[in-house]
Amino acid sequence: MTVFSHTWTRLTWLGALAIAISACSSAPEKPQPAALPAVSGQVAVKQVWSNSIGAVTSPLFASVHGDQVAVASTQGQVALINAGTGQDVWRLNLNTPIQAGVSGDGQRFAVITQTNEVVAIEAGKVVWRYRLPALSYTAPLVAGGRVFVLTADRAVTALDGASGQKLWSQQRTGDPLVLKQAGLLIPFGDTLLAGWGGRLASLNPSTGAVRWETLIGSSRGTNEVERLVDLVAGASRLGNAVCVRAFQSAVSCVDANRGTTLWTRPAQGHEGLDGDDNLVFGTESDSKVVAWQRQGGQPAWTQDALRFRGLSAPLVLGRSVVLGDDKGWVHFLARQDGQALQRLSTDGSAIVGKPVAVGQTMVVVTRTGGVFGFRPE
Repeated sequence: MTVFSHTWTRLTWLGALAIAISACSSAPEKPQPAALPAVSGQVAVKQVWSNSIGAVTSPLFASVHGDQVAVASTQGQVALINAGTGQDVWRLNLNTPIQAGVSGDGQRFAVITQTNEVVAIEAGKVVWRYRLPALSYTAPLVAGGRVFVLTADRAVTALDGASGQKLWSQQRTGDPLVLKQAGLLIPFGDTLLAGWGGRLASLNPSTGAVRWETLIGSSRGTNEVERLVDLVAGASRLGNAVCVRAFQSAVSCVDANRGTTLWTRPAQGHEGLDGDDNLVFGTESDSKVVAWQRQGGQPAWTQDALRFRGLSAPLVLGRSVVLGDDKGWVHFLARQDGQALQRLSTDGSAIVGKPVAVGQTMVVVTRTGGVFGFRPE
């Protein structure tokens, strides 16, 4: 069996009900963001290049491929960019809006359009298309010569990477209320890990057979929003331990070989996680930043100086935890205690997805389509 390489917020009720994520808060008005905190300046970072992809209003993440980064816009632009120079390697206009992506294995890339098509791209050219039975908000996973897709009806489908032919599909029935943001679909050794509602499942990538399932988050109430427990994109892995977030419910670490839960802590966030050897980092929905001990899950520190600033998922980078906010600021916090080290500006629009590290360069994408490369001095 091929070994895999190590490699989104509105809500929707399928076919019927749409609920804004602001419904998660009972406050009559959006709280005012905290004043920007003073920074120590202990981390020196400079902008080294900028590029543009076009507005990003759907669940699109940048993805890293060696020294290159793949990005996409909602209106249909897809580009592979050299992270050292900021120059395009190639760029393609699909002439149709993109709903989810972009992912790849360095050679083959894939996105999902708003008309439910998986589009595979090689060297800046479309090589095949496959029509899905349901919309997806999750970037396809390209690995092991296949393209895997998680659709909003909680089905995982495997497609042949060269031809786009369907190989298998596995579905878990459940509550039809799902998140209109990227779900969890990642490789782990020779296994595929997928979020099915509040459960993490391990699938055989060759057949779709379920190896194990484990509960991460449970419904917390009676209204539609409180019942949402889908696992969100962005996991932190160290060895066999994979730490994941269930929407507005919990953060949990699981032994991905056995499917056993190592620890679970209540957490009220909706963005993914990152971590290092000692800590797991995440942002809560009120933009508190929390660090949990990787061994045992005890809280290590909480930073509330960025409250209500609409923080992205975190990136661990050197001595820092890096987060973007909804005003286009990029914040560097100290990994050991959460203190503010540095802050950089982009174009004033929200940072979408999470910052990514590409070699010596950190790349962020903004809502209006700015792509910015930063490098430590």
